[in-house]
Amino acid sequence: MNGEQKSKQNERKFGAWDELPNGKRRYFYEVQGRYGWLARYVKVVDALERTIKFYQEIFDEDGRLVEIHEKYPVNKGHIRVKGGGR
Repeated sequence: MNGEQKSKQNERKFGAWDELPNGKRRYFYEVQGRYGWLARYVKVVDALERTIKFYQEIFDEDGRLVEIHEKYPVNKGHIRVKGGGR
């Protein structure tokens, strides 16, 4: 699959993206939790649409970022954000 095909696939899958410097893109989509929390899934790709980073951001019911879970290139587990949450 070439970069243009991969770009279209990512656009359909994620639905939202930001253009970054040097041709990179940040794709994302959000999932509402049962208790008011929000999870945002984020994929960062290079100009050829190769995945550079994939992570999850967790926001509390007040919209504050409380955790980041970097999954790729290395699964670092859940990392609490300083000052986030309780």
